[in-house]
Amino acid sequence: MKKLFLVAIALIGFAIVNAQDISENAIGLRLGDSDGFGAEVSYQRALGDNNRVEIDLGLRSGNGYDGFKLAGIYQWVWQLDGAFNWYAGAGGGLGSYSFDNVPSGVDDSETFFFVAGDIGIEYNFDFPLQLSLDARPELGFGDYRDDLDFDIALGVRYRF
Repeated sequence: MKKLFLVAIALIGFAIVNAQDISENAIGLRLGDSDGFGAEVSYQRALGDNNRVEIDLGLRSGNGYDGFKLAGIYQWVWQLDGAFNWYAGAGGGLGSYSFDNVPSGVDDSETFFFVAGDIGIEYNFDFPLQLSLDARPELGFGDYRDDLDFDIALGVRYRF
């Protein structure tokens, strides 16, 4: 327990020493794949010098199904080197799936909630472009989505 406490104090100290200004706003796409949501509209809003909130909305429609997923993640951002940052966060969201034309004739649709973690790396170019790569484990709470999913995505955002 003492080691965990010392590690937590060290991480907080590291965050204070390496705090930097992050973009006030960034909007773009988060391109990944988790349960059929290949692309999400992504918006980031700075809440301080080294923390922000990220909101992602994914809409999908295909042959016999449609759905949406809305995620909100609170993130802490630390500078690695120059324009490279890494970040970690936690949050959650909700989503809904609707499958039509099911062979059994039963309408398989569900609204679910999930909790999520987030860890990633980003690069901020000299011009207003941000590229990121992150991993987001999501634990779903629903009838069909009641397991752990891993969402790995590439983010491309315009910073302003």
